[in-house]
Parts: sequence; structure tokens; C-alpha cells
Amino acid sequence: MNQAEQEKSQAALKSVFAAFFLTGIKLGVGLMSGSLGVLAEAAHSGLDLIAALLTYFAVRVASKPADKEHPYGHGKVENLSALAETLLLLGTCAWIVHEAWERLVGRAVPVDASVWTFLVVVTSIAVDISRSRFLMAAARKHSSQALEADALHFRSDVWSSAVVMVGLAGVKLGDWFPTLAFLGKADAVAAVFVAGIVAFVCGKMGYKTVSELLDTAPLEMTEQIKHIVESVDNVKNCHAIRVRSAGAKIFIDAHVVLEGTLSLIEAHRIIDHVEAAVHKSIPRADITVHAEPPEEPEQAGVEI
Repeated sequence: MNQAEQEKSQAALKSVFAAFFLTGIKLGVGLMSGSLGVLAEAAHSGLDLIAALLTYFAVRVASKPADKEHPYGHGKVENLSALAETLLLLGTCAWIVHEAWERLVGRAVPVDASVWTFLVVVTSIAVDISRSRFLMAAARKHSSQALEADALHFRSDVWSSAVVMVGLAGVKLGDWFPTLAFLGKADAVAAVFVAGIVAFVCGKMGYKTVSELLDTAPLEMTEQIKHIVESVDNVKNCHAIRVRSAGAKIFIDAHVVLEGTLSLIEAHRIIDHVEAAVHKSIPRADITVHAEPPEEPEQAGVEI
């Protein structure tokens, strides 16, 4: 395993330990206090733990080199991990909304908004800010969708924990001031907001993940590649560009129009320059270039 893969694995493993720690303290305090907001956060963190484990193993598998059965490598495992994480989170949202509705319209569950409940939420926010930052740094450095999904996920946790804090504060105010007793429902309302935040993040993450799995071509990258290739000397035109990603790798196929009078050696040298130019702008690219002569001697190229 090279240094880049080691750094990705270490970042994912740190996230696993953080999720395990938060799940334990949230579950303990949630059960003691009866706070649905904290229990919702505990369930969320429990799935965070599963998602972090999935991410860790996905990063490990994705680092395997290409083989006969997987000529494009194993990078798609990262996309599958991100999709599994999205589905797990959507399941959590459904449970939170159901439980909150039961408490809002039906049974009343006493909530003890003690100092421990506030302390666990503050701790959760501090841990999530820290791990979101180091995961996003690793994701950007190594172009890892699995790590990026985790980072966005934990960034949303910061906001959801803040909403839970507001809900607990409402419960406390209701305890102190009888005229504000209606704020006793604030905890359940906060839980619904948590579910909404998580569902919104799931939607964004799920759309990106499915697009990657379906090999949706990024239009802006196609235009970028065309511009880079056509800026190389002696390249008349670049067309039939195809782009697909697999984990951190981007696979590119492109056709270029060259002068028909060039020798094979000269054409090969130009193609080397094309590949070097693309790699300079997109370091994780794996590009295959097909050379073509112009249809007519005076033709500069064809439309894309």
C-alpha cells in the first residue's frame, strides 16, 4: 500500500474510533435522560459507526491494483460504500420521524435535560467538527468519494447536534417556567429537524454517488479536456471525449485530429505531449488517445 492509500486508511480509521466513542456516550446519556433528540443522535452515530467501518473497508479494497476481472481497478467500491451509507441514513430518518410523531401526538415521555445531556451534545459537536475537517482534507488530497461522503455526513452532524441543543434548552425552559410548558415538545420537534437535515444531506450525497455509478459524464470536465488537448501543438481538433470515474481514478478516452502527413513516430510524440498536458491538469487521469487524420487536407478538424 502506497503513502496515499495509507493516509486514506488512517483517516477512515480515525473516523471509526470517533464514531464508536460518540455512539457510546450518546446512547448512555439518551437512555438516562429519556431525550429523543439525544437518542436520535445516538442512532445516527450508531449508523455513523457502520458507515465509517464501510468506508474504512471500502478504502482498503479500492486500493487494490487492477486485475483481469477489474481492468479499471476497484475504485467503484468507494462509490458503493457511499451509496450504502446513504441508504442507512435514510432508514435512520424514517425511525426518527416516526418516534417524534408518536411523542408529539400521542404518548408523553419525560425528558431530563440535565447537564450531562448538554455536555454530550457539546462533545459531539467538537468531535464532529474535528473529524469532518481531517476527512475532507484527506478526501480532497486523494480525490476519495468515500471519505468526502463521510466528511459531509459529519458536517451535517454538527448542525443536527446544534438543533438538539436548542430542543433540550426548550425542555429546560419549560421546566423552569410553567407558562412555557409547551416547550416540553421542543425535543421531539428538534428530532424531526435532525431527520430533515440528514435527509437533505442524503439526497445530495445519493445523487452524486448514483451519478458516479452510472458513469455520468461531467460536462465541465469534458470541456476542460477538450481545451487542454487542443492547446497542444499540432493538434487540430479533439472530439469523441469519454470520461468515467472509479474511486480516485478518472478514465478518459479521446480522439485527436493530426496532420495526415506525420510519421508514426511524430504522431506518437504528439500523443505523449497530449497525455502529459492532461496529467498536469488532472493528475489522477488515465487517458487513452486515438489519432485520426483530417477528412480533407485543408480541414482543421470536426465538431465534437
